[in-house]
Amino acid sequence: MIKVGIVGGTGYTGVELLRLLAQHPQADVTVITSRSEDGVKVTDMYPNLRGHYDGLAFSVPDAATLGACDVVFFATPHGVAHALAKELLDAGTRVIDLSADFRLQDADEWAKWYGQPHGAPDLLPEAVYGLPEVNREQIRGARLIAVPGCYPTATQLGFLPLLENGLADASKLIADCKSGVSGAGRAAKLGSLFTEAGESMMAYAVKGHRHLPEISQGLRRAAGGDVGLTFVPHLTPMIRGIHATLYATVIDTSVDLQALYEQRYAEEPFVDVMPAGSHPETRSVRGANMCRIAVHRPQGGDLVVVLSVIDNLVKGASGQALQNMNILFGLDERLGLGNVALLP
Repeated sequence: MIKVGIVGGTGYTGVELLRLLAQHPQADVTVITSRSEDGVKVTDMYPNLRGHYDGLAFSVPDAATLGACDVVFFATPHGVAHALAKELLDAGTRVIDLSADFRLQDADEWAKWYGQPHGAPDLLPEAVYGLPEVNREQIRGARLIAVPGCYPTATQLGFLPLLENGLADASKLIADCKSGVSGAGRAAKLGSLFTEAGESMMAYAVKGHRHLPEISQGLRRAAGGDVGLTFVPHLTPMIRGIHATLYATVIDTSVDLQALYEQRYAEEPFVDVMPAGSHPETRSVRGANMCRIAVHRPQGGDLVVVLSVIDNLVKGASGQALQNMNILFGLDERLGLGNVALLP
């Protein structure tokens, strides 16, 4: 059994990790931490986990205890993993970080977007960006994995086939993305209140969202050069889900884009390229570690519209983290991730 530790288990991504790991036949959660909930039983906070974690309680983070685990997940705000990651790596523990702490390769760029100096810049060169559809081989031998964000996952998977094959004008990419309210986290915030977020939709961070440099970094790798990306996120009155509507100008209109996408993702267990003309719904991935994609060329012109949907808490966070763990330990990538999406 893989001994698992979770740092920051009281947020949505933390409890989602617990839900998914409860169904994993090769994983045993031995420690879960929270400074604010020290001593509280996990099942008292999350009754949906009764019968799975009845003896597990939150504790204050301790490097020695966490270092006894085979792998530790960080489901924490940015900046937290900086302090503990090196100690755990030195102890031989693998680290899978769901925060943004190790996603960007440039420490100065990270500091610019997150408003504080990077606390562990020496670890950035070895951090592997945990998008399995791109970096599967690097993940296998990694010590430190940075799990992609929700918007970056949906956006990159949608654009990758075009950019990898040089089929789109990389200087004029648009990502128009919608997120459920859980993407804002579990902390009490005015904008997340039901009376504020319900029956309304709004764009935010149009000047620049923290996920912009992460998305751009990934798209540059795919394109093999600079990209120009306009990224506009929106908050929608749903709990879970990301819907990314992506626009690009096609360079060669003779290419069969449907076939291109189907071939690119044919061997990917968690990417579903839908039949031509489809319009994937966020509810079709709710609770599942799946990205559903549809590709369109309206009126047969040179504009391609790609629709990409994920559950922000699963393929956009905890499910993808577990997918990385499976790869890291040489397990079937699908282990513990067989959930069918919830309908209605």
